Amino acid sequence: MTELDTTLAKFKALFAKWNDKINLSAARSPAEVDEHVRDSLHVIPHLDGASRVLDVGSGGGFPVLIAAAALPAINFVALEPVHKKHAFLRTAARELGLANLSAYASRVEDHDASDYDIAMSRATFDLGEWLAIGATKIRPGGRVIGFEAIHRADVTDVTRHAYSLDGKPRAIVIKQT
Repeated sequence: MTELDTTLAKFKALFAKWNDKINLSAARSPAEVDEHVRDSLHVIPHLDGASRVLDVGSGGGFPVLIAAAALPAINFVALEPVHKKHAFLRTAARELGLANLSAYASRVEDHDASDYDIAMSRATFDLGEWLAIGATKIRPGGRVIGFEAIHRADVTDVTRHAYSLDGKPRAIVIKQT
């Protein structure tokens, strides 16, 4: 078992404990949580070259906690306005030893920084809306990353990286500025 596998196993146990009490996600069974973890892992190759990454609507930690565990050299900032979920993110970062993750109880519109290499969000906003919002948080030449479950023909000027998750088509959508 690799160090990442060990960290992900600890994350899943911590997530299950907290999710029973504060509803971090609709994922209830170990299989559903595992699916979210596997989905989150698909973003890892697309974070290459970044030093600062913003994750908006971090909730139960998908994908930010997974990415921070896999990429310890990158500094991650997680924004989650729901205080209970924010408390989970801080606890998870501490218990999993993720010194590269800072979590803030803040909405994206209240977060002043706009110099990230990458801004990402998973299942928080409409994809088109997210790409526009995310573009306000990155430096020139940065990237905005979203997750797509159903192909959106109205979302253009992006690069799609398709993959399959349990037989369902998915894509990482990237808008380069």
